[in-house]
Amino acid sequence: MIPVQFDYLAPTTLEEAVAALSQHGDDAKILAGGQSLLPVLRMRLNAPEVLIDLGRIPSLRGVRDDGDAIVIGAMTEHSVVGSDPLVAEHAGLVAKAVEHLADAQIRHRGTFGGALAHADPAGDLGGPVLALGGEFVVTGSGGTRTVPASEFFTGLFETAIGDDEILTEVRIPKHTGWGAHHAKFVRIAHQWPIVAVAATVRVSGGVIEEAKIALANMGSTPLRASAVESALAGAAITAEAVGAAAEHAADGTSPPSDLNGDAEYRKHLARVLTRRAVLAAAGA
Repeated sequence: MIPVQFDYLAPTTLEEAVAALSQHGDDAKILAGGQSLLPVLRMRLNAPEVLIDLGRIPSLRGVRDDGDAIVIGAMTEHSVVGSDPLVAEHAGLVAKAVEHLADAQIRHRGTFGGALAHADPAGDLGGPVLALGGEFVVTGSGGTRTVPASEFFTGLFETAIGDDEILTEVRIPKHTGWGAHHAKFVRIAHQWPIVAVAATVRVSGGVIEEAKIALANMGSTPLRASAVESALAGAAITAEAVGAAAEHAADGTSPPSDLNGDAEYRKHLARVLTRRAVLAAAGA
């Protein structure tokens, strides 16, 4: 099947893109890497009258150091994020997640901001950015504002991005020296994870001083495993201590039931994967 007819716009500045989005409103769709939008258009699940392609706006690409944070442009391809030394040094959890995101073709075409704005609850990136306390910078006709990750994902495939706003960059506080691991369970390679766990820990003297953990596909949005984080603070890096903390991974979650597994199965996976991710992040 092919998409319905639409007008195609390719602005070269953010200001032009915002103006076009404001002008066309609900009739327009933003095109980033296209890895999520194009299949939807081909199946005619959405039929915008105007497509606004952000691919020719250079200011939306790249990774830069900004003091206590690194900044990733929304149009930066996954492959660039995954190979960037700043990401590896200061946001290792993101680098770990991107490493096994989909396949090589998608990593070279898909964009960091596009995947996050799509807000699939099974997506690989929402959990790591949430765990690291990231911030989303959006720009619209009313100016620029910053949304914390804890407020960005508002529902199933829904975010805090306004109808006339564009995600421009993601700010991630530096977690230099933290151990990190991204664990996910899939039926077949490159599939969306049935459950995924993003874990990063700060370790000293064989003890976990601080842990940050987020879950994917355990609800309509990425979720922090707050009970596990609290239980791990000051815990020894042993299979017994980490396993006991990981038993709380499914607390407060509402995972879906589908052909890949029911809710109870996902809760079991969350506990198992959290234990594995924390131990790996801690170097055990």
